[in-house]
Amino acid sequence: MLQKGDKGTPIIILIGMGCSFYEWYEVTESISRSNRIIMFHRPGLGQSEIGNEIRNTQAVVNDLTEIISQLKIYEPVILVGHSYGGLCVQHFAIEYPDKVKGLVLVDSTSVDLKELDDLNLPVLDEEGTDEKWMEKCSSYSIMEQEELRKVINPSLTEKQKHLPIYIQQLLIDFQINPYLYKAMYSEIKDWKNDAKIIKSLGKFPDIPLIVIGRDKEYNIKLGTMDGLPERELRLLEEKWQELIVNQAKLSQNSELIFAKESSHSIHLDRPEVIVHSLRSIINNY
Repeated sequence: MLQKGDKGTPIIILIGMGCSFYEWYEVTESISRSNRIIMFHRPGLGQSEIGNEIRNTQAVVNDLTEIISQLKIYEPVILVGHSYGGLCVQHFAIEYPDKVKGLVLVDSTSVDLKELDDLNLPVLDEEGTDEKWMEKCSSYSIMEQEELRKVINPSLTEKQKHLPIYIQQLLIDFQINPYLYKAMYSEIKDWKNDAKIIKSLGKFPDIPLIVIGRDKEYNIKLGTMDGLPERELRLLEEKWQELIVNQAKLSQNSELIFAKESSHSIHLDRPEVIVHSLRSIINNY
């Protein structure tokens, strides 16, 4: 677990699948000056061990409830959820609306993510289906660290290379932990069923909600530079944007933002957009 700051409304950030909270350095450094920030690695991520328990959104909701209790937090919190973490915080907000002051969804996985499977994406699907990812994660999860290092050749993105050196090393080490891939396998295996369950839980509460999506055209451009077919990229990005727009309809008290020149990793590409969104909830509600 990582905590920064010691005042103001507590903000709990749930990271994406296969991601580390160390990537959120710029966001947390800024916001922790005014608010208490709490982040944790789900079992299997970072130094967190993982057994054979099911890792789904309900398990994350249970973890989050336990953390709030252990830290003796009695006031409603602000939740931030990126990617798969966004699916988890949606689940938590429906189950425990009185514990949530506001919500920021950062290019969040949608409860309608199954619609992505209906797209005709033959090239992208060669490596990008759930089944392909689960096969890869299953293989990585039984390797030793040094074998894993040779296979995946861990590297940093250009944005990650701007983070402090010690964080860069932590991010490299993060990628060669076999438990990481065991956790990812379990989360991918269950996330479509999780989405069905979340949709069945009832109405989303009318809490302050800010939905931040990535830049569609920017991502199409990045993909074509990598040699991927523009037609497939456009189909994917248009559907993803539609799902993001629909998330803003969850609450009557919502705001929708598309972060220009950002990939899925908005916290790295445009951290100031997230900081501004958090300050909006902090100052206005």
